[in-house]
Amino acid sequence: MSSNEITIAQPVDYIADEWSECATVDDAWNLDPNTLEPVHRTVTTSPDDVERALRHAEQTYDVGRWDEEARHERAEMLERVAALLESRTEEIARTDALTSGTPISATRTVASFLPFRIRATAADLREIPRVTALEAGGRDVRLYKVPWGPAAILTPWNGPSFIPAAKVVSAVAAGCPVILKPSEHAPGSAQIVVECFVEAGLPSGALQLVHGAGDVGARLTADPRIKIVSFTGGPGAGRAIARAAAEDFKVLQLELGGNNPVIVLDDADVDVTADGILDGMTKLNGQWCEGPGKILAHRSQVGPLLDALTERISKLGVGHSLDDDTHVGPISNGPHFQTLQTRIDGLRELGATIHQPAALPELGGCFLSPTIASGADPDRATAELFGPLVSLHAVDSDEEALRIANAHPSGLDAYVFGTDTDRAIEVGSRIVAGEVRVNGAKVADLGDDSAQSFWGPAGIGGHGPAESVRVFCGDRVVGVDSPDLPL
Repeated sequence: MSSNEITIAQPVDYIADEWSECATVDDAWNLDPNTLEPVHRTVTTSPDDVERALRHAEQTYDVGRWDEEARHERAEMLERVAALLESRTEEIARTDALTSGTPISATRTVASFLPFRIRATAADLREIPRVTALEAGGRDVRLYKVPWGPAAILTPWNGPSFIPAAKVVSAVAAGCPVILKPSEHAPGSAQIVVECFVEAGLPSGALQLVHGAGDVGARLTADPRIKIVSFTGGPGAGRAIARAAAEDFKVLQLELGGNNPVIVLDDADVDVTADGILDGMTKLNGQWCEGPGKILAHRSQVGPLLDALTERISKLGVGHSLDDDTHVGPISNGPHFQTLQTRIDGLRELGATIHQPAALPELGGCFLSPTIASGADPDRATAELFGPLVSLHAVDSDEEALRIANAHPSGLDAYVFGTDTDRAIEVGSRIVAGEVRVNGAKVADLGDDSAQSFWGPAGIGGHGPAESVRVFCGDRVVGVDSPDLPL
């Protein structure tokens, strides 16, 4: 077992190329979700400091030069970021584990991937030209990819290092001045990520860091000096951002999640299905927006699947997130822990029987057994669960499963389990979701070139390299006109 003692520094701002203290929130502390012991004071950036950050982002924005030499200079800076992140992998992993509750065995994997994500963007900078010649009947016409302008990036507590790193590197590579606001529940590892970018020698204004709750995020996203907002979080905040962005037509990337459906066909292998669902509902403690939520299983599969899941859950080690042997850690924070309890109570009121077979540690934290809620009315079980919790419902046909899945679509992810792959893929192609996984529940995208889009209530935009270019860069065409052409 690893030492369960870790110190997380008090979060600070990075504004106008300088580190500065934040204001503290009266009588508020960020807590260790394992024990509910205080970790550091809750902080927020003052309105005056938010204004300083906005003013600096506006002043430093410049389309700039993106010739071969300039792109290589910025790529080399990103290579330095990757090396610095590599040297702090264990620190990031331990901070992630303590703030998100995710077991350190998983956060080490995530932290070790950060340098690869940064280096992939550096490679794109070297390989993808920012200026291309267009076919124009012999005339000189060129397409420029230029940064839209200052970007506000608002990141969640469930991916406290990877999501800030991935979004920030895309924006910095594009040339957008970034103001990053991590979740107030898990600011620690985002702080480390920013420290690595700063130490690598960023240009002035390329990245700033502020802290706080929704009021700080609202101040950023409503400001006309911000041209792009990239947000991962809840649908309520996403709608508020979209309304604010409509005033000046900001570019948006909103990943808002949903209650992702799982369709279990009548020919599904029970063991494969149970293993896949368990993997999905416990990965990152089930706290990932693409995790399985509402299981729609053929009636003949419900009993065997429930038995297989409860038997597997009973063998899981639920424990301290810094323990190397832990399979499932605590829920990240008190407010979300209470939300999950409310979701379970709501499913019970809809007629569900609650199955929670895992033993819990006596640590006093936000621990929850992975939970199966079986038998509720599937047409009314629509709320996003976002934890080690799924609901299980019987259906009598593929068509009934598709009707229920698409009546309240998540729009983000979906799952199909079945031994006939062609049939499973055909069923999956009819689910309203940006990505449908067959017989598995991995975090990584389905293919190297897959570009997951967000449908309907899941948000605006999507994932993938092409989407990053769209979010942070706009097209500008410059060329020789001709009076001899018609019109």
